[in-house]
Amino acid sequence: MTDSKTLAYINMYAVLGTLENLCELDENARALLKNKKPVSIGLEVKDGPAATLMFKNGYCRMEDGCRSDCTIKIPFSSCEKFNGMIDGTVTPVPTKGLMHIGFLLKSFIPLTDLLSKYMRPDPKDLEDRAFFEMSTTLMFYTIAVAIAQIGNNDAIGKFSADHIVDGDILMSIGDKISATIRCKNHRLITIKKDMGTPRSLMKFCDMDLARALFDGKVNAVACIGEGTIIMGGMISMIDNVNRILDRVALYLA
Repeated sequence: MTDSKTLAYINMYAVLGTLENLCELDENARALLKNKKPVSIGLEVKDGPAATLMFKNGYCRMEDGCRSDCTIKIPFSSCEKFNGMIDGTVTPVPTKGLMHIGFLLKSFIPLTDLLSKYMRPDPKDLEDRAFFEMSTTLMFYTIAVAIAQIGNNDAIGKFSADHIVDGDILMSIGDKISATIRCKNHRLITIKKDMGTPRSLMKFCDMDLARALFDGKVNAVACIGEGTIIMGGMISMIDNVNRILDRVALYLA
């Protein structure tokens, strides 16, 4: 069972939030934003999440909340409507910034299409190593943020979060790709980097293993036994994060 409100939070912060990483890592994404004036898109969902995507100098940054000074504002009457925009069944209507509709059509939509190409790849594309690594990296960041959204909003996820003590949980692929799940008073936030001195950690030995796990092709418990997943620190934190992680696939399917 999943719910539309949790999915809306995942779509906002985990899916659209990964545009930050896409623009940072992919030159084709940056090319879509070059020679453009700074533009901000405010997204506001009734009884759901609100955030502002800011595009400047080829890069993207997400800020929590819909800024009053955003260039373009797109409100949604429900979580279902917002989720519909993400899956392509609902066409959003801006209430502010109609003169910037060209940015939506020529930059924003192509950016989200590029992200979808990486997140839902054609198996043939994954045969290219560079594409494979980019796809896996972006998927890692999306999953890391989705963990926090499920822990904060999904009924089953909140049950697991209620059993996580305060502190940082480091997730990483090797030594280069990292995210920190920070728990305070059983609320989770994801920081897309290693914040240092984690209370517990879970490291995937390499990109291929991480991808196999994300795709459900290998068993995490078996990998721990083989030493290809390294766990350390307070194991109860990792155990409850893994319970939340099991629900990520349901929402991102």
